[in-house]
Amino acid sequence: MSPVEAVRQGLTYLFDLLRQRAWRLALLFVGLLLPLWVFAELAEEVHELEEFVFDAPLLMHLHAVATPALDRFFIHVSAAGYHYGVVPIDIALVLLLLVIRRWREALFTGCAFAGSALLNLATKHAFQRDRPSLWESVSPESTFSFPSGHAMGSMTLAMTVFLLAWHTRWRWPVAVAALVFVLLVGLSRIYLGVHYPSDIIGGWAAGMAWVVGVYLVIYRGGRPWRREPAQSSS
Repeated sequence: MSPVEAVRQGLTYLFDLLRQRAWRLALLFVGLLLPLWVFAELAEEVHELEEFVFDAPLLMHLHAVATPALDRFFIHVSAAGYHYGVVPIDIALVLLLLVIRRWREALFTGCAFAGSALLNLATKHAFQRDRPSLWESVSPESTFSFPSGHAMGSMTLAMTVFLLAWHTRWRWPVAVAALVFVLLVGLSRIYLGVHYPSDIIGGWAAGMAWVVGVYLVIYRGGRPWRREPAQSSS
């Protein structure tokens, strides 16, 4: 084989390998590295007690359009974003996957949900950011503010379901529904005045990075719903 042919075969092999791994490389950058960078930038400012120029204006803008009807709507959305929506769905999804014996999918969802919750508790206590106090909220909170548990939990659920659905025909309907849900939950927390917008962004970034990291570890050589090869007995 001539040197030119050897180089050509090598380049062809590398191109094919990159094409085959394009999805995972894009996921690594967009779903893990970029959110980690965003979270690190926010965390540094929060640690140094710096104010974000967009936090107070966005809070006040949403408060200016508040009505009793919107209050009720966003209180329900906020509840669906955690205690009465995300948490029960998390538990039900893991149990369902266990019942139908999708062991790797169950492991992925369980690690994603449990790890996200623990990570949120740890980071809240690490940063100990106070809640906004620009007005008296109709649904007050007393825990620490950064990152938002509702934003992180809803993003964790959304990304988990999206990644499970990616290799199915349902991926785009799931993606749209997940995006709308995540945005509404985040908006509800800002509208109610219990989180700064930066808390919401931080929760989204942390949740996305965690889920994608777990996915890349558990599905290193495969993808969801692919049957595991049968083990031969010796």
